[in-house]
Amino acid sequence: MTSVNDSLDSLDPAPPTERYRVFALHYAHLARRTGDNFLGGDPHDAPMPLDYFVWAIVGQSRTFVVDTGFDAAMAHKRGRTLVRPVEQGLQRIGIRPEAVDDVIITHMHYDHAGNLALFPRARYHLQDREMAFCTGRCMCHPALSHGFESADVQAMVGHVFEGRVQFHDAAATLAPGLSVHWVGGHTAGLQIVRVYTARGWVVLASDAAHFYANLEQGRPFPIVYNVADVLEAWTTVRRLAASDQHVIPGHDPAVLQRYAAFERDTQGWIVRLDVEPH
Repeated sequence: MTSVNDSLDSLDPAPPTERYRVFALHYAHLARRTGDNFLGGDPHDAPMPLDYFVWAIVGQSRTFVVDTGFDAAMAHKRGRTLVRPVEQGLQRIGIRPEAVDDVIITHMHYDHAGNLALFPRARYHLQDREMAFCTGRCMCHPALSHGFESADVQAMVGHVFEGRVQFHDAAATLAPGLSVHWVGGHTAGLQIVRVYTARGWVVLASDAAHFYANLEQGRPFPIVYNVADVLEAWTTVRRLAASDQHVIPGHDPAVLQRYAAFERDTQGWIVRLDVEPH
């Protein structure tokens, strides 16, 4: 099986000619406290909310959606606030979900792998280890299964039998300037996305780091499968990105403050990650 170091060693030595636009689309919100967001808690007791995102990578000839979010029914079930439906954000930047050919699923948690019916023609890119994890014996343990929804997992299994899932083992190049890399940690098969932009290599870290603070302070988020893999993932994330300023965490509201809005009326909703942060 390919190792993480092998995946790093095989990176293209020269920058690709393709440069992508990258968007973060904010679709939901959850009020939380600092002690909820770090393994072992936190001595402070201050608000530290979670924002929920999907991402879109737009090239000259191909578009990739990264993760699929959840809908209003799941927001109600899980006690989250749906800010705007995922499909509304995609349509705002000119992407019709029914026309999307490629969707990267970073991992199978409910907030990253719901809404699959929005993408009736898509091929889903998923790590071998993630499918084995969410359909295997680990799901017998509530401490590991609580982040998954059986309906989402069953839907993905159905797509496997329809020939609509492309599995990856560690690292894979999906297009020039766009690759996925297994890191694990948060789940057994978590993958991150590396994409080349006008400002260099950007890494969509997804839940390898929920917040900038997890990465900057070296303190993992408490929902975790393997702590050692979380810590190693941060090394991988930093090696893949042009700098720490090119790493995008999965749930930090600060992303919406650090990056410019797509257009004036999308402030706090849709931002551009391929431009320099404020």
